[in-house]
Amino acid sequence: MFKVRTAKSEDIPEILKLLVQVDMVHHNGRPDIFKGPTTKYNAEQLEEILLNKEAPVFVCVNDEGKVTGHAFCIYKQEKDDRVLTDIKTLYIDDICVDENYRRQGVGEALYNYVLEYAKEHGFYNITLNVWNCNSGAMKFYEKMGLKPLKVCMETII
Repeated sequence: MFKVRTAKSEDIPEILKLLVQVDMVHHNGRPDIFKGPTTKYNAEQLEEILLNKEAPVFVCVNDEGKVTGHAFCIYKQEKDDRVLTDIKTLYIDDICVDENYRRQGVGEALYNYVLEYAKEHGFYNITLNVWNCNSGAMKFYEKMGLKPLKVCMETII
């Protein structure tokens, strides 16, 4: 059984391991863009993030309390924009399921927790970015009901 909760300082070593896994998925898919193996944040940066009320981090833990996945979120809102409305968005900046726990319900538990959090806190929507090279993530997000909002395209020169 898995439980999702707000991340704590004690979770940082396990979160760092997950961040390496995220980086390596992207590095293996696009080594021209992603360095590997590394992490998006270091331990000190994670300490600061965990204190930020507008950047909640959630972890999924198993019955033994081991971190099996994480979701980094950020509050976003365009205020007084000439074109965009003032909707409040919960952006999922990073989501990862430990490679040893994939296809066991961890990702679904994390996403559903984020969805309920967003509803309880009055967000209009949830957004995230997914790299095209990560087809497994794309399929998972589609299964969760997400639909493309916009597409970033490239030409390598």
